[in-house]
Amino acid sequence: MSIPDHEAPQLDLFSSEFKRNAYSLYAQLREQEPVYRFMLPNGQTAWLITRYEDAQAALKDSRFIKNPHTLLSQEQMDKWTFPMLERDLLIRNMVASDPPDHTRLRNLVQKAFTPKMIEELRGRIQEIADTLLDEIQDKGNMNVMDDFAFPLPIIVICEMLGIPAEDRDSFRDWSNAIVRAVHLPEKIQEALPQIRSFIKYMGQLIEERRNDPDEDLVSSLIQAETEGEQLTENELYSMIFLLIVAGHETTVNLIGNGVFALLQHPEQWEKLQSHPELISSAVEEILRFYGPVELASSRWAGEDVPFHEQLIRKGDMIAVALASANRDEAQFIHPDRFDITRKNNRHLAFGTGIHHCLGAPLARLEGQIALLTLLRRMPKLRLSTDPGTLQWVPAYVMRGLVELPVEF
Repeated sequence: MSIPDHEAPQLDLFSSEFKRNAYSLYAQLREQEPVYRFMLPNGQTAWLITRYEDAQAALKDSRFIKNPHTLLSQEQMDKWTFPMLERDLLIRNMVASDPPDHTRLRNLVQKAFTPKMIEELRGRIQEIADTLLDEIQDKGNMNVMDDFAFPLPIIVICEMLGIPAEDRDSFRDWSNAIVRAVHLPEKIQEALPQIRSFIKYMGQLIEERRNDPDEDLVSSLIQAETEGEQLTENELYSMIFLLIVAGHETTVNLIGNGVFALLQHPEQWEKLQSHPELISSAVEEILRFYGPVELASSRWAGEDVPFHEQLIRKGDMIAVALASANRDEAQFIHPDRFDITRKNNRHLAFGTGIHHCLGAPLARLEGQIALLTLLRRMPKLRLSTDPGTLQWVPAYVMRGLVELPVEF
């Protein structure tokens, strides 16, 4: 797969083919055209930023904004994202907002994600990991994605939010539909039934917590709304949506990608078995090498921005390729080498600047516990299929495997 050379080419960032060849394509772009103009499937042009230094600068540049409603027409907005009703209920959150709204919204939830609060979850996360492996230990095989990587973080975030156990599986369908629909008009229409089911569920959950508050995050958000923190009804829906999707989707892929990377590099698997104290640096290397987020969430130029010998016009979208920045040879020695002992690993897997991922401490802890538990309980874990046949999920933002069959 090579870089098209005509005006504003369509680069299919959503396809399985792109996912298979992304790292070699990113290397070409970093060398030849590090700020690359291309066309999205919705007919809009955008800029792909691939070098580490440029990515870091773009993520911190206040001229690139997260909420484009003042820049784009209603017709343009409908091309970028969900229809008006669903958009109002799903993207009024801190990830899709700019200061001062971003600051206010982030302050409402960040106390639930402090290192101290996250560390208090360690025992419960370990219990969940062991319970999940208890259920399949005697089978001798499993699909890591379905049997372990998905259920662990969804149980954790649902317990934090106070969502009943019987409703967890629904979130996978809803979340997958939404994640795969971003910037794809035909997928947005297909996803509307799932999106509306999700919204209906959240409405019922909010009503229940208003009538009967509990010691969970949803109740806390509702109480913050009623205590003068100016959380609107739409913002309440949107924050719950963000916490559910972002609270598990990235960690699912961190665990799945981590197992895949370690099994692709058996010497690293054995090194981690012999030196479990390396788990922290191992997870950081997984985040760099196969980060769960391919592209940072979208930004738009709030004004004309000269950037790396290009002029990004007001209203243009930029896509920051975190996966490319994390393999930049100008930043990392031997960037295509997977090394769990890598030093000074300043990857951008969780972004940087004011939108740095709030859930990063939780994702790291879940990833560390999940991998150490697998190493301890299934030391002979191995792939049960040719790695070349594995499929990456064709989603714009995320990098994750459809399935990961293993034997032990």
